[in-house]
Amino acid sequence: MGDIQDAIETALQGAQTRPLPKSPAARMRVLTRAERGSTRAVATRLGVSPRTVQRYLAGQTRTPTPRLAAALEREARRSWQPRVRARAIRQAARAGITVETRARFGFTAAGGSTDDPRLRRVTEQLAPDDTAQLLAAHQAGADEARLRQLLGNGLGFAYFRDRGSRAHDLDVDLTDIDYLDVDLP
Repeated sequence: MGDIQDAIETALQGAQTRPLPKSPAARMRVLTRAERGSTRAVATRLGVSPRTVQRYLAGQTRTPTPRLAAALEREARRSWQPRVRARAIRQAARAGITVETRARFGFTAAGGSTDDPRLRRVTEQLAPDDTAQLLAAHQAGADEARLRQLLGNGLGFAYFRDRGSRAHDLDVDLTDIDYLDVDLP
């Protein structure tokens, strides 16, 4: 995954109320429940055969390969406590999220202004509309470039355009993310 996807996932996992099950079989059950009982869909998400999923569910296999263990961890975390996750997303979309980042920001603006990218440290509360777009794109599986564009627009509005009070024609390009931290409300 990318920087933005990882930061959003970390923030959403922080909203969880119970720890993720430890055993591979329990994680397979979490995924099977999320896919409404379809072992074929779980196998597609993990990159294994449906028979492998069935073996874990039946308890015939207990130790996954390192690649499968990583995929199982990642996908089970994304499917764990779906109602808690949905509630956190709804609440964040209403209130906005706080983003702290150190990244290179470049600009496309009217003539006479500097558009050279510079490394900046920015901590801002994104507007609820920008937050809703960013989280909806993340949930839909958008790629890192699209998330970067949405985050750049949100930070551009909040920080560089001062919530719409100045620099109306300024377009912000977000590149070279050094670190990114997302806090849900």
